[in-house]
Amino acid sequence: MTAAVFFGCTFIAFGPAVSLFLFTIAREPLRVIFLIAGAFFWLVSLLLSSLVWFISVQISNKESATQQKGLLVFGVVLSVLLQETFRFAYYKLLKKANEGLLALSQEETMPISIRQLAYVSGLGFGFMSGAFSVVNILADSVGPGTVGIHGDSQHYFLSSAFMTLAIILLHMFWGVVFFDACEKKRWWAVAAVVASHLLVSCLTFQNPQYVASLVPTYVILFLMGIWAFYSAGGSLRNLKLCLTCKDKDFLLANHRPR
Repeated sequence: MTAAVFFGCTFIAFGPAVSLFLFTIAREPLRVIFLIAGAFFWLVSLLLSSLVWFISVQISNKESATQQKGLLVFGVVLSVLLQETFRFAYYKLLKKANEGLLALSQEETMPISIRQLAYVSGLGFGFMSGAFSVVNILADSVGPGTVGIHGDSQHYFLSSAFMTLAIILLHMFWGVVFFDACEKKRWWAVAAVVASHLLVSCLTFQNPQYVASLVPTYVILFLMGIWAFYSAGGSLRNLKLCLTCKDKDFLLANHRPR
């Protein structure tokens, strides 16, 4: 049973993201490099926020439950702000890198568009965030022990897997919207990304009331997915053409010689 929980939760949390990686990124070395770099930027932001939180805990009163809870909230908010700060720093770095690649390339167009960079970097952020969110939980899922034996919720592992899936996809959508907002200097959209990230992170304080955290998170995921779709240049017309396999430009772009 523990093996079934482990593999089931792993596939739920990482299945869609791994599929996106295999079908849209793995064949392009440049995209793989940018994805790994994005994951590294997220890791650095986590390192800094963890360092600040650790120091804060050491100098605080560890016997005060109220103070410790306040530090936990502070740590979450700081982590989100640092992640978005490093997302902006990564955007600036990618702009410079893309200009350099264009200068070295003999072609007149950039080897990778800013929208592709937004998608790839967002998925990199999501992969690393998801890994750190659920890896310890997955390790515990293989046992020994039985979840809920003392009256706690038996949906802990499953809820954690679905939350991780949402966070990974949200980072991808946030990346697309964030980069598009920076390109068009729509700072209100950047603020909306940061605010939604803060909201989703703070919703996890509702646990173990998992419905209270998962349902709003997936509503935000759905809305951000629509926003990212239109930010990437999507429309109802080309979505319909793609789903009905009538988009000739899409078919030609994805044609592979045999």
